Amino acid sequence: MPPPHPALSPIANDGGEGKISIVILASGRGSNFAALLAAQQRGDLPIRIRALLSDKSAAPALDIARAAGIGAIALSPRNFSDRAAFDRALFARAAEFRPDLIVLAGYMRVIDAAVVNEWHGRMINIHPSLLPKYPGLHTHARAIEAGDGVHGASVHFVTAQLDGGPVIAQAQIPVLDGDTPDTLAARLLPLEHRLLAASVDAIARHRIALGTHGVECDGKPLVAPLCPQADGSLRAVG
Repeated sequence: MPPPHPALSPIANDGGEGKISIVILASGRGSNFAALLAAQQRGDLPIRIRALLSDKSAAPALDIARAAGIGAIALSPRNFSDRAAFDRALFARAAEFRPDLIVLAGYMRVIDAAVVNEWHGRMINIHPSLLPKYPGLHTHARAIEAGDGVHGASVHFVTAQLDGGPVIAQAQIPVLDGDTPDTLAARLLPLEHRLLAASVDAIARHRIALGTHGVECDGKPLVAPLCPQADGSLRAVG
């Protein structure tokens, strides 16, 4: 495993404001991206979103970025010989914006392991399940079919293992009688937005980092995933 990336540092061209530079990857509507953007615009997060990159030229997330004056870039996997070539090209474009952190916000492609390793400790993903349960797709349906009483979302550092990187934080909701995948997803989505914003905030404020032995919070090993609070912070359960 590559060594952990050093602690994030303030962006030099942000006038000493201490904001970290972020690039977002999204494949679809971009609701998590929109939530991060709104939090940035309100001044709630010490971040600068530099660009939105997508593997889908028609992704609504690109329109959100353009409307906000943020770089919006789409590359088609069909124009590349294989997944690795596409990933190298996409992340080369991302690197042009010199991000401290890459956020996968509804990005639906598995990323080549060599590319992932180049961004070790500097890339996070939000996934709609309580990992390690239900990596991959159709998480809401799988939770209902399994008879789970609790469902949720996780933010984790990205590793070469699909949805298998160290978990930073999780948010939970009950699975109600009569829930369908659509109703469960709709109730979870606002918590996803809060969870992702809180996780990005903790990383930007240097509270969370990926260390040699896993996630560290305030310089100490994280024993269990953190939970988002009403004030927008992340805290340990119990």
